[in-house]
Amino acid sequence: MEAIISAVLGDLVGRAISFVVEKHHEQTTAEDLQRLRKLLLRISAVVEEAEGRHVTNRGMIHQASTMREQMFKGYYLLDAFRCREKKTGDEEVSRFLFAESNFNPAKRFRRLSSNTQIESTVIVRVSSQELKQVVLGLESMVVDMNEFAIFLMSYPRMYRQPYGAYLFVDKYMFGCQMEREQAISFLLQAEPPYGNVGVLPIVGSALVGKSTLVDHVCNDERVQNHFSLILLYIGNNLQDETMTTFRDHCVIKHQNISLDEEKSLVVIELLGDVDKGVWKRLLHSSERCMPHGSKIIITSRSEKVASLGTTEAVRLNYLSKEAYWYFFRMLVFGSTDPEEQPKLTSIAMEIALEMRESFIYAYVVAALLRENFSARFWCRVLRHLREHRQKNILLLGECPVDEEQPRYVWSMAKRRQGSEDIKFYLQGCHPQKGPVSHGEIPKITVMNLLSGTWSAMPRGKFEVLSWRSLIPPYYSYTTVCEFVRHESSTTA
Repeated sequence: MEAIISAVLGDLVGRAISFVVEKHHEQTTAEDLQRLRKLLLRISAVVEEAEGRHVTNRGMIHQASTMREQMFKGYYLLDAFRCREKKTGDEEVSRFLFAESNFNPAKRFRRLSSNTQIESTVIVRVSSQELKQVVLGLESMVVDMNEFAIFLMSYPRMYRQPYGAYLFVDKYMFGCQMEREQAISFLLQAEPPYGNVGVLPIVGSALVGKSTLVDHVCNDERVQNHFSLILLYIGNNLQDETMTTFRDHCVIKHQNISLDEEKSLVVIELLGDVDKGVWKRLLHSSERCMPHGSKIIITSRSEKVASLGTTEAVRLNYLSKEAYWYFFRMLVFGSTDPEEQPKLTSIAMEIALEMRESFIYAYVVAALLRENFSARFWCRVLRHLREHRQKNILLLGECPVDEEQPRYVWSMAKRRQGSEDIKFYLQGCHPQKGPVSHGEIPKITVMNLLSGTWSAMPRGKFEVLSWRSLIPPYYSYTTVCEFVRHESSTTA
């Protein structure tokens, strides 16, 4: 009898201690979230101001980039904890929100039934610790921000603010403002009297934004007033090029005959690598032909190109999950605070995770979600995204990580007879260089495939418009698709 009483008392004491610990963590987390909200307001104001000015100092550019990344991480955690605190009791929404989630703090609490109370306390502490680290990091930045803000005021404002944020996020270059200023600063820098031609390498994966960055740099008024001629060369490599053929294959992007001094800027966009011997030969010929003060920008997917520069390379990477969420939340919610719609925010965070940092997917799926602000509809989109990823892994052996790889794509359309989903196979995504005339644009868009809003059922292989960029260089991204009628069907 005494043993039973002792066991019961021990269990009650254990539960009481666990309750007190949990309440303490909840209170601490709530205080940290409140501090985080205030810090993000201050940090975001400074970051927006920095992105609206012509900053040339490399140290300040690096500091602004660090502040921007911490801001993205702060908003990511803030939205994630909001979703956990206000998770809905709706059965369908809950089932999709917390099933197989890879980020949501709430997923940890769904698993408590299979864990001990000690384990659950550790899980809560880890989550709270991550939040506390971000808060402390932002507070440290705010303490050191006064000097940065004073220096920032000495730089001139841009004529057109790049940060329209929620108003026109699809009409400006997201996440590369500091890299653009770094490139422009190099181009405007004076060369030694008898120095070599300055070379700036820009390195990054496919569709990460190298051409977009270069176009924004070349369209900048300071650059166009500095160089009398801007040329563009696009090719796989420079293997068979001589100085004469190279010049013939270049396209004039800008010409300013009113400048007193002739200076040229040559932009070389390569898909692959370049032999160092070929590069040295071409560069040596260029130095004899190009006026003093001329510069070269060379872009490539190959990291080896970074060694060809006379200055540190600009490296472009895919957005982090925190930055990608910030970008996607602006596309989906616009000026609306996601806190006002915690159900939809939770689903949107899961959807963003499934899209693997793809810019094109973000624009397409955000447009689809904006058509119907229903939790049930958004859950359906999430389900299709997850099923389509698993299908690609099963049928292709992997999940494609970029738009140039072939894959199966999902569709929410239904057959007229039966309820089986329509299947499409995408052969690959290819950007068409420059503006495309209206007659060349495919009539069917990816949105048509996803929603099922096409006028006639496509047959065989057909071209699809994935997305048309609203910012330079105004690429139109198209894909070749094939309609698959049955699960067992094979594609050519």
